[in-house]
Amino acid sequence: MSRFFQVILFTGIVAIMAACESHSVFDKYKPINKGVWNKDSLVVFNVPVTDTLQNHNLYINVRNKVDYRYSNLWLFVTIEQPGGEAVTDTFEMVLADPSGKWLGEGFGGLKTREVIYRRNVFFPRSGDYTIRLQQGMRNDELKGISDVGVRVEKVK
Repeated sequence: MSRFFQVILFTGIVAIMAACESHSVFDKYKPINKGVWNKDSLVVFNVPVTDTLQNHNLYINVRNKVDYRYSNLWLFVTIEQPGGEAVTDTFEMVLADPSGKWLGEGFGGLKTREVIYRRNVFFPRSGDYTIRLQQGMRNDELKGISDVGVRVEKVK
């Protein structure tokens, strides 16, 4: 392979990698035990925050089985900052359109839905923020949710 071709190939790879650079600072899923989410079970994420100057977008991600009985998922979301101050919110994730078509991506029996929870969030303190998710549906045991996740990314 000629030197010129190697330089072009290397430059192309570097350009592709730069274009794919993620602004994500945290992205994690946690499995729901046997796909049954008890109403008393909390899914807890510890999100390390070091940048208190940059605003962030917060996403909540859900993987549901196609036999999930509902078109939505109500969540209780609690965010606790370092020092213990916490705020709790109720959030609805729409998982299917009115015709019943799943909005998430994926093949086979599992769909992944990523929804923005909050835009332009400012973290006033550096340290570990705790994000707790609890299902807020009327069922004590909610079947068909396989994993839940949280993603935090810098605003572009």
